[in-house]
Amino acid sequence: MNNTIRSAARLTVLYALVAALCEGIDLQAAGVAAAGIGAEFKPTADQFGTFFSASTFGLFLGALIGGRVADSIGRKKVLVVSIGLFGLFSLLTAFAVDIPSLVAARALTGLGLGGALPMLLALVTEASTAKNPSASIATVYAAMPLGGAGASLLSLLMPASQWRVIFIVGGLIPLVLAPLMVWGLPESAAFRLAKEASKNSDGTVLKAGSLLALFAEGRGGRTALLWVSFLLELLLLYLLLNWLPTLLVSDGFTRAQAAGAQIGFNLGGVFSAVLIGYLLGGRLRNSAIIVTFVSLPILLVALAKSPSQFPVVALAVFLLGCAVLAGQAFLYAMAPLAYPTRIRGMGAGAAVAMGRIGSIVGPKLGGTLKAAGHGPSQVFMDLLPIVILGSICALCLAWRRER
Repeated sequence: MNNTIRSAARLTVLYALVAALCEGIDLQAAGVAAAGIGAEFKPTADQFGTFFSASTFGLFLGALIGGRVADSIGRKKVLVVSIGLFGLFSLLTAFAVDIPSLVAARALTGLGLGGALPMLLALVTEASTAKNPSASIATVYAAMPLGGAGASLLSLLMPASQWRVIFIVGGLIPLVLAPLMVWGLPESAAFRLAKEASKNSDGTVLKAGSLLALFAEGRGGRTALLWVSFLLELLLLYLLLNWLPTLLVSDGFTRAQAAGAQIGFNLGGVFSAVLIGYLLGGRLRNSAIIVTFVSLPILLVALAKSPSQFPVVALAVFLLGCAVLAGQAFLYAMAPLAYPTRIRGMGAGAAVAMGRIGSIVGPKLGGTLKAAGHGPSQVFMDLLPIVILGSICALCLAWRRER
């Protein structure tokens, strides 16, 4: 029996890793395709901001609805449908003929993608056989920046005019993955047990709780801190994912240098996400959390004030990627652990959905600041109050959980 449980856990983590890799490719796709899209469609800075934000409108709805539905019908079903939808619409993005059709395709891609991440978090948490499920969640999350680095590398190997290839690759992989999940991905045993426990005496199943359940039984403060942390941290992440290459090019660097720096940002995130997942289960847990969130504003200022020399800027971007993605890994590890099984899908989905609001605002904010004539250094400094507030909320969240 123990071998069966461990085998199911390994399968769940494996499928979750591949799904997270797909999500990472898609999240980075818009940013690395920006040069080709700009050359072909000639969008304004504000239109670019709308394009970058388009998928996140769908991500918000997908996360909010998908998490709620998953507490009723199961994590696996919602995940498979979500993966299939985002693969299909990512593929259709490659056939866009103008900015409106591009924006529409990205919004629909986000709808499928939004339902996937909360399910990955819930499934990995409930399948974990270790005492430290945070490590498993953070490891799965690390596949996202790895996918992003792959998308950036792909953009280096082809001319900007071939930007559609990125969306074709990002669509085909999940379309292959979805049917494999139907066959091989086990449903959460914890979900099945919770479902049985929620049955009435006549065999009918109690309805899933409302969002108010996330604030009941002393969970109000934790939920509020989780939501604000997600919102502000994802605002920063998505602004950087989408605008960093463009900002670096406008600061005088070549397209290849900007893509190389973006790869460094993502690879730094892979390393730090795995590392913090390991540290969250040990004696250095508190130190790792403090270092992560204290270093975020410091590194942002360092990037803003860096001289225009590529090695210096690349190092600053790499270290900032380490801090930003480590912070994200911590939040994603906390989200499913903050709630009991019966409302875990809804809890993780609501937290991710709040983050999606930040990911909608982030790219639009970048477009607004760029359209207002703010240079790269000024844009980074404009973000400093947001980063400081987000770090304070995340540290308070960690302190409450430690208590």
